[in-house]
Amino acid sequence: MTSVIPFGTRLRTAMDTRGPLCVGIDPHASLLNAWGLDDDIKGLETFTRTVVEALADRVALLKPQSAFFERFGSRGIAVLEKAVEEARAAGALVLMDAKRGDIGSTMGAYAATYLDPASPLFSDAVTVSPYLGFGSLRPALDLAAANGAGVFVLALTSNPEGAEVQRATAADGRSLAQLMLDHMAAENAGGDPMGSVGAVVGATLGDAGADLAINGPLLAPGIGAQGATPADLPGVFGQAVGNVVPSVSRGVLRHGPDKTGLRDSAQRFADEVREAVSGA
Repeated sequence: MTSVIPFGTRLRTAMDTRGPLCVGIDPHASLLNAWGLDDDIKGLETFTRTVVEALADRVALLKPQSAFFERFGSRGIAVLEKAVEEARAAGALVLMDAKRGDIGSTMGAYAATYLDPASPLFSDAVTVSPYLGFGSLRPALDLAAANGAGVFVLALTSNPEGAEVQRATAADGRSLAQLMLDHMAAENAGGDPMGSVGAVVGATLGDAGADLAINGPLLAPGIGAQGATPADLPGVFGQAVGNVVPSVSRGVLRHGPDKTGLRDSAQRFADEVREAVSGA
């Protein structure tokens, strides 16, 4: 049996060679319109193809938001399948932003959709929600590990209403977010250079107020249009900042449809992040 290279190893290499940046592919209606495209399947295809062609050979991670493709039904999913295939072929790692969370066989089916190489939507990693209990993620965690893929678990999100769940206190006094982070750290034990189970932690939090040393990647949405800057990262992530992969969507995508504009913007963000992290 051929051994697979763990996602954490592949992501670390991509971050070191291409820069620590994730660019979202979020074809919402207002952005399509800003590009001069109609909010239809043709506009979706043009937008997605342009982003992939501009960035897949140079950024570490591309993160398509599944919902913006699902809204077009089967034709939208077909566009998503092609984008995943072409982005991975060009060398980018693909993180499917699907935020799935369920139990038992249903969670197993979600896992197979994104983490089984036989699936047309097979991605390098997927986002999941742990708030049905961390154990509910076991089908995804196990399938990801078997196939060299990754799982990014929601921990401390940037939306204000998330705090009512994530900052709630567990029976042992830990916040629910810290409880989930500790589970992630256990999954990543022994991972070198880092494990393949990542956490989603908003870059807009100011002070995360949690131990983020999970020996895994930290996906940090909120850079750019949501108000956070690369310079904010050390304050939020502390000593774990070296494992941060900031996620930028509108901050880069607003420079399209010109491919050079997309590339230049992504490079600027990657350079700013690298500088902020190295100076921490």
